[in-house]
Amino acid sequence: MEPAFAFLAAPQDSDSVLERAFAEAAEQADESDETTTRVLDAAFEQLCRMGIRRSTMEDVARRAGVSRITVYRRFASKEALVQQVVQREFRRYFDQFIIDVQDAETVADRVVLGFGSSLRAIRSNPLIGGLMELEPEAVVPSMTGDGGRTLAVVQQFVAGRLRREQQAGNVAGDVDVGVVAEMMVRVSASFLVIPSRVIDLDDEEQVRAVARQFLVPMLDATGGARR
Repeated sequence: MEPAFAFLAAPQDSDSVLERAFAEAAEQADESDETTTRVLDAAFEQLCRMGIRRSTMEDVARRAGVSRITVYRRFASKEALVQQVVQREFRRYFDQFIIDVQDAETVADRVVLGFGSSLRAIRSNPLIGGLMELEPEAVVPSMTGDGGRTLAVVQQFVAGRLRREQQAGNVAGDVDVGVVAEMMVRVSASFLVIPSRVIDLDDEEQVRAVARQFLVPMLDATGGARR
């Protein structure tokens, strides 16, 4: 079966959907075209209701209240439209992550909140999380079968946040934040693609306890996060 999000990865000489979402989040990009936004909103609703394979451009046009030609003028194909919808959802994930951790007082708290935010954002997303739950055989290969490129983008995002903490003196200078970010992302990804029978991911307190016990100590080579 073809992965539902096969387009998340891209040829080695071009940006992936996730990479573009990351860049747009960093630049705080947004859709300025009202009609484009309406089409994307309609496509999101259609995909959530019917899935990717059972949705057509005509369905999206009808739901958006525009002509099929209008949709095709903005998106050359169904694949291009789905790419933009998924890209927007991942951009919202990056945006929400920053919002969720910005008021935390310590780097330890930011890691704990960020870990919970990441799991919650993906699992609760009506499109991405919904498909992962209902059609994991179609979605999971898209996340794991791209040579690690999808995880690398999220690792880059997390490493950038940790590097800022290190520059501010909140993380020990001898900590390899790239490796720490890699470990954090892989732990998060494993929870997303392999259901746990030990940890209840719907229990916010339990998720935070796991992060505080196992992730936070990685921030200080001498044992324990500083601030």
